[in-house]
Formats: sequence, C-alpha cells, structure tokens
Amino acid sequence: MGRVSVKNISRTFTKEEDEAGTEALHDVSFDVEDGEFICLLGPSGCGKTTLLRITAGLETQTSGEITLNGIPITGPDPKRGMVFQQYSLFPWRNVIDNITFGLEMQGVKKAEARKHAEKYVELVGLEQFKNSYPHELSGGMQQRAAIARALANEPEVLLMDEPFGALDAQTRNILQDELLKIWEQKHVTFLFVTHSVDEAVFLSDRIVVITTRPGRIKEIVKVDLPRPRCRTSPEANILRDHVLKLLEEERFNR
Repeated sequence: MGRVSVKNISRTFTKEEDEAGTEALHDVSFDVEDGEFICLLGPSGCGKTTLLRITAGLETQTSGEITLNGIPITGPDPKRGMVFQQYSLFPWRNVIDNITFGLEMQGVKKAEARKHAEKYVELVGLEQFKNSYPHELSGGMQQRAAIARALANEPEVLLMDEPFGALDAQTRNILQDELLKIWEQKHVTFLFVTHSVDEAVFLSDRIVVITTRPGRIKEIVKVDLPRPRCRTSPEANILRDHVLKLLEEERFNR
C-alpha cells in the first residue's frame, strides 16, 4: 500500500543576505492513491524537484505535511525509492552489486541480497550485463539498473526525477513502455517529474500541472485513456493540446 497525501506544502529558500528568501512552493495539496501513476509537470524552476525531494525525505518543507499511508514523512526511508535524472550508479560496482547495495545497507546478507537482486536484473532486461560496470553500459542501460536498484528495496512509492530526460527519443519511448510494464507487475505508486507533455500523457493516470514559481497547483488533469495507449490517438492529442495551453498560460504569466 502506498498512498501519499501532500497537504499545504510550502518551501522557501533563504540566504543570510536575503531575509525574504525565495519561495519555491506555495500551499501545494493533492493526494496520490495507492498504485496510481502521477506526473508532475510545469515550467523550469517551478518546484517540481523540490516537492519530489521533500517526499523522499531529502529536504524539509517550510510548512505543511506529506504523509505516506497517514504517517508523516520526516526523512529517507526504503519505503520510498528515488531515481534521479543522472544515473547515480556506483562506478566501482557492477550492475548486480549496484542493485544489492540498498539491501546490504539494511543488513541483508550478501548471498540473499544477490539472489533477490537477480529478479530485478531480469525484470529490467539486464541479465546479460549483470557483471558489467556502469562505464560499459549505454545511458538507457544505466537507467534500467538505477530503476532496478530502487525497486529491489520493494518500495511502496517510487519517486522519479526526469529519469529519461538525458536519453534520445527512441530509447526514451522504449523505457517508458518498459516502465509501465514494471508498474503493472509490481503495483508500486509512482510520482514522476517530467518536462515532457507527451511523456506525461502517455504514462500517467493524472497530471499535476504546477504554475511558475512559487509553484502552486494550476490544474490536475485526469488522463482517462485506455492502456496500452496510442501516442498519436485523437484523444491523446486533445489532452496534449489542453496541457500545452495550460503551460503556455504560465509562460505569459512570468
């Protein structure tokens, strides 16, 4: 079970010479249901990543509260996995040892951790590369390994910060398809940051559109399209056009 509730979250960054500070987020509230796939979408600098990092427990809010299954989030926890835009693999560890890292940190014996990790190597299609090091892998393979590492801890929520942003369009589409297969198999709640309207429409159950800084909820768009989705269907194009117009309004509001 992985139900996230974001309640009145605000975040202000302050510096000694700037008493007022910079408000990144203002009074943001929404709920993520168990097993739901939510995309956070908005202009650069609107606070999407800040909100994700607060949910991960890597940053603290100025006010408000985020809960997982009713329990306030106050710091990192294996129940919340995080995948960053940069692949963040340990270069001195091969694929299988990168995936076992989180389990080892929880005290799982190495042999047991490796046996558990093997399932996730297979899940992301890296069986032939499990003994390879990050520098020997393509960008797409490195990100698959990072996803497997996050999933190996069996989190209730997976937080993803533009995980496919650095990839070419073809690889990005392939990994989007594979991510949805993993989501359907593992029934994990996803909170996914993206700048791509196409990606948000293809992946999500709902799109949380955030305004320019300070980030507020502009609109929560329900993506009521059957799966598997056709990227170019008339219905997808209508939704894409609506979301693009919301973002265009924010461009002129700067």
